[in-house]
Amino acid sequence: MGYLFSSESVTNGHPDKICDQISDGILDEILKQDPHSHVAIETTVVMNKVHIMGEVTTTANVDYENIARAIIHKIGYTDKNAVFNSFTCKVDVDIHRQSPDINMGVSKRHSIDNGAGDQGMMFGFACDETEDYMPLAISLAHDLTKRLQFVRENNILPYLKPDGKAQITLSYDDDGNVNFIHTIVVSNCHDENVSIEKLRKDIYKQVILPVIPEKLMTKDTLVFINPTGRFVVGGPEADSGLTGRKIIVDTYGGYARHGGGAFSGKDPSKVDRTGAYVARYIAKNIVAKGYAKKCEVQIAYAIGLADPVSILIDTFNTETIDSWLLNKKVKKAIDLRPQAIIDRFDLCKPIYLDVASYGHFGTNARFKPWEQLDLFK
Repeated sequence: MGYLFSSESVTNGHPDKICDQISDGILDEILKQDPHSHVAIETTVVMNKVHIMGEVTTTANVDYENIARAIIHKIGYTDKNAVFNSFTCKVDVDIHRQSPDINMGVSKRHSIDNGAGDQGMMFGFACDETEDYMPLAISLAHDLTKRLQFVRENNILPYLKPDGKAQITLSYDDDGNVNFIHTIVVSNCHDENVSIEKLRKDIYKQVILPVIPEKLMTKDTLVFINPTGRFVVGGPEADSGLTGRKIIVDTYGGYARHGGGAFSGKDPSKVDRTGAYVARYIAKNIVAKGYAKKCEVQIAYAIGLADPVSILIDTFNTETIDSWLLNKKVKKAIDLRPQAIIDRFDLCKPIYLDVASYGHFGTNARFKPWEQLDLFK
């Protein structure tokens, strides 16, 4: 009988992703000047306005407005006649220092016993569906949205605008193996003067065909391109954006569980980010080593405490070694105190903006320390 499963991705010009990039762009600039900063930045966009808010404790001197405008410009919102553009949008900044009640548990500089910046649980996941140990649906969806950005920026389809998204639905058999692509959905904002017929033909030829493996397409695969027939008004002019509202796009496309915490705009003392990164690292190394075909890792922390309050490794009955031995190997291989994770991955560097779009894991993050296969030496 089998089943269907879907994942979506959005382009870097999607309103929520604009916000993620601004928040991580600010974080990177702060860490560049002061690696020991404590940062929690959130951004909103709507119509012609940007609002940057949050808490920052740092010695860095940062021009928040200039960073926001530069990122918006690089994304492609450069038309001065558009409602939302990098030149005329209003930028409001409301930043205050980190709460002293939080800071007292995380501010012992270089101390291995620095506590977690908050309570919460984080998940990491890996499987053998793709070469980068990511679920296939989210990998293909990211490939499509990255291709949408590419054809726009390289004037292959110059009438496209920055706001777009894609969705892949896979058909699986009863044993969890991918059969074929059931449905492809691609939507992208466009100039008013392009016909829907041309747009659909161009996107199929220039976006879908170069990205989607031919072996996964069948005569029954459904393809929907701009299914409403018109997508002229897009970006913040059409929909508000907010940092952290695309956490499923950022991770595994819904294929694995999520603890609920967003990543962007948070320095590495925040276990929402650090805990999720190390959980992915553990899961990926387990699958890559052949200890399981599929693995999900949960880690939970309490605010102000360094050691996790719980660790769970679930291999969904795909393990090739005893579970007790796997847990022993992981415990021996890695220290899961937040400062130890920061030190292991060198996370106080400005390395976050380039994963604020198209996923924090997999191919998009292939050079990041949490994606490396060096846990079991």
